[in-house]
Amino acid sequence: MEVLRAALQPITHSLPEPVSDFLTSLVGPDCFRTLFLDIDPSSSLCFKLLISKALGIGIIAASSIVKVPQILKLLSSGSAQGVSFLSYALETTGYTISLAYNIRQRFPFSTYGETAFVLVQNVVIATMVLRFSGESQKAAVFVAGLALLGGALLREEVVGVGLLSILQATAGLLGVASKAPQIWTVWKEGGTGQLSAFAVFNYLLGSLARVFTTLQEVDDKLILYSFIAAFTLNAILAAQMAYYWNSSGDPARKRKVPAGSSGSPAPTRSSTATTPTRKGKATSRRRG
Repeated sequence: MEVLRAALQPITHSLPEPVSDFLTSLVGPDCFRTLFLDIDPSSSLCFKLLISKALGIGIIAASSIVKVPQILKLLSSGSAQGVSFLSYALETTGYTISLAYNIRQRFPFSTYGETAFVLVQNVVIATMVLRFSGESQKAAVFVAGLALLGGALLREEVVGVGLLSILQATAGLLGVASKAPQIWTVWKEGGTGQLSAFAVFNYLLGSLARVFTTLQEVDDKLILYSFIAAFTLNAILAAQMAYYWNSSGDPARKRKVPAGSSGSPAPTRSSTATTPTRKGKATSRRRG
């Protein structure tokens, strides 16, 4: 360890001022001194904080594109099959409340920053689902309603601290409930349709990482429990994605096949009107 410390300290002691300022703001002056100047990873508190901050930044960076594959998939197919609008509407509403709550509580941006990026992408996806479902007019109402909700939540004179805390608890429930329609849609259709595997598995990993960062940096049980519940339902959705990975075709069309049918095409009227058996019997009479 002494060899490593001797090699790194000349570098860490001569960091550019913007870099050292950023690291100081990230982990605090005490942990910056311990981890970067003294090169002492034995401080478990500082080391866990550094991991939490790194995970938070990684989640925020990934969240900026997490729903892009889903958007591209919808655009390329021109169909919203397998994607539940109700799921996105509930999740987006919950994210709007959570974003306002975190901003007003002045929590570190690294603990909730992805909420803002995912919120914007969710609005895009939800409006696309409505458009591809032939309900374009409802998309404008949906966006306007979210804007009014967000503006009201950010103003303390409109929504007090007590009410905001209650709404945050509701947001956690909305986040949990938002997965249920999507899980139901996948099960009902017997496939994932246009649902993006990239988004599903990133959500799973992100919600797990958020449990860790919340335990390290945010002393708020409402947020912690919402992330634990989100991870559980994301795991169910990811399991469905893995189960239906190789499913193909239109599941709804497959269900229209009558029970007991082997799947072969039904015989036509012309094929049942004339039977070779009868012709054979008539011929044998004439010869007898």
